[in-house]
Amino acid sequence: MTEIQDYPSRVGDPASQRFETFSYLPPMDAGQIRKQVAYMVERGWNCAIEHVEPARAAETYWYMWKLPMFGERDVDTLMNELTACHNANAGHHVRLVGYDNKRQTQGLAMAVYRGDA
Repeated sequence: MTEIQDYPSRVGDPASQRFETFSYLPPMDAGQIRKQVAYMVERGWNCAIEHVEPARAAETYWYMWKLPMFGERDVDTLMNELTACHNANAGHHVRLVGYDNKRQTQGLAMAVYRGDA
């Protein structure tokens, strides 16, 4: 029988914490992030950008950047808003959430920028 290995994440160690869909993979480059944003747009999901200080990253509620971008279908606009949020909130984690309004749930949530630990 294979032994299950525990992931050594600890709440007190911000560098070991993992968040959202792709957090266990190597960091994505801009092209890979763009593909994920395009995936959300193709599905018709409404996107929202959120940010939070690294010390509060494990909490349920993050600050919302502006309003959810209902009906926004331009990938460049979404990418520019992600960059603007990151620039305005230096040191914060920034994530993109794609809301699936047909299923009434999040279709995808991913950390785009990791803040200073």
